[in-house]
Amino acid sequence: MPGMRRFSDEDLSGAEFRECDLSEARLVGVVMQDAVIDGLVTNLVVNGVEVTAYVEEVLDQRHPVRLLIRSDDPDDLRRGARQLRADWAATVARVRQTPGVEHATVDDEWSTVQTLRHLVFVHDSWFRRCCLGSSEPFTPMGLGIEDVPDREAQGLDPTADPTLGEVVAVRDEQAAELEQWLESVTADRLAAPAPIPDDDRWPPYARGRSVAQCLRTVLTEEHEHHRFCVRDLDLVEASAAQ
Repeated sequence: MPGMRRFSDEDLSGAEFRECDLSEARLVGVVMQDAVIDGLVTNLVVNGVEVTAYVEEVLDQRHPVRLLIRSDDPDDLRRGARQLRADWAATVARVRQTPGVEHATVDDEWSTVQTLRHLVFVHDSWFRRCCLGSSEPFTPMGLGIEDVPDREAQGLDPTADPTLGEVVAVRDEQAAELEQWLESVTADRLAAPAPIPDDDRWPPYARGRSVAQCLRTVLTEEHEHHRFCVRDLDLVEASAAQ
């Protein structure tokens, strides 16, 4: 296909593709053993079998909270938010048992503190801005992805280096704010267009989405980053035990 890069008879064993767009990629006659694929994967066909539905089913079985946060029922969303908060509380308690592990990184992924700082930013941008319509600057300690432009102008402090306790304190305030809002939110409110302020701040691609879609982004980020965090903590502890 025009514009498609072609790799033929290449030895890519041990290669790492990070933050790459592999949409419509075709792997033909390949040897793929002990491979790991982690990301937004849909319509994945392996040897003629579409496997995405199976993967999603297994993930739902492992993490039932996924079913709650995909629901349109406000009660389910409330239960999902409470479960995610409890999951994170348990993981933070685990981290505190080993001082310093909150800064440990695995394979260039975010540390626990960095992950929590990113979720501070997610709350500010996708909940306060998109669900509440807030135009207030983001929390300085928040950690945005590299695509976020003009970070300082939006309130982020690139020099911030908060402790685990400082980040958790902000996270607790945000969780309480979210749960208080969820207590009275209705299905009609969730289905309404997101009240995003008319400016050029992050996230620009949220326009046209419903409140529910923006809320679901927050809850999904909470779940997925918790999964990644636990995965990396397991690896750190396994390495330390060797």
